[in-house]
Amino acid sequence: MNILLTGVAGFIGSNLLNTLLKKGHFVVGLDNFNEFYNPRIKRFNVEGYLKNDNFVLVEGDITNEDFLSNLFSGWGIDSIVHLAAWAGVTTSFKKPILYGNTNLMGTLNLLEMARNYGIYDVVLASSSSVYGNCEKVPFKETFGVSRPISVYAATKKCDEVIAYTYSYQFGTNISCLRFFNAFGPRQRPDMAGISFIRKIYNGNTLPIYQDLDLTSRDYTYIDDICWGINAALENRFDYEIFNLGNSEPITLGELITTTEEVVGKKAKIKFMPVRRGEVTRTFADISKAKKLLGYVPKTSFREGIQKTYEWFLSTPQWYKDLP
Repeated sequence: MNILLTGVAGFIGSNLLNTLLKKGHFVVGLDNFNEFYNPRIKRFNVEGYLKNDNFVLVEGDITNEDFLSNLFSGWGIDSIVHLAAWAGVTTSFKKPILYGNTNLMGTLNLLEMARNYGIYDVVLASSSSVYGNCEKVPFKETFGVSRPISVYAATKKCDEVIAYTYSYQFGTNISCLRFFNAFGPRQRPDMAGISFIRKIYNGNTLPIYQDLDLTSRDYTYIDDICWGINAALENRFDYEIFNLGNSEPITLGELITTTEEVVGKKAKIKFMPVRRGEVTRTFADISKAKKLLGYVPKTSFREGIQKTYEWFLSTPQWYKDLP
């Protein structure tokens, strides 16, 4: 398969690149290396693959129609995995227009290119954030998600809706994957998981924005996320939405305690005001993904933290010294 992978230099994208190359696919990786976080990190994520004959890195923006048209006409793309987006709940309130332009128009541009160039297989990254502050757990794909509580979540919900339209009207096979709190090597530096490891390791203050016992997340190790994405690629569906999670929520307190044990140091905690748009918990019902994709997460939370820490120790000093 010749696969266009957008957001290739990000956390999930660079890990998925590794998975796809191991399976023998040819990958056209697209990234714009924006300033959402340090572009040096993103280049570090993909530098080990640049000499692979089955990978080509293309720098450009999914909001640029002319650029995309040239890209699609130049490569025999069979399938698209669309991960590129402005992510993060908090920042989406500061830059709502940017989030809308990239996450909505960028996705629409790609779907339109797929239609124009006869590409019928698309995997689209969504997010557990679309569930908002859902009171009923675990979260099922059949739950209503019409009330997102962040701009980021709203853009992801809109992506799912426009994807359905393209599937219904033009026959594009689309799987929308709602990722639940992915963590692991190459994780975005501000995210819980790697940021907790780095701050505890360096003895820096760890800001905490929510209750240690009442806040929980369905942390899902990156290898399991990548397995699920690949399964969605290999199984065609007219239009489906899947939760990809671990289905074992971990409290914020447990996250801190486990990270302290793995790193071997105590955290220096500073409690902060709750940030706008943060949900209390996430908890995936993964029965649909199990049934249709064969998705069964294999990495426990503690094992994932241990693997992430071991990877962190192998990184260059400049990476360890990030704030």
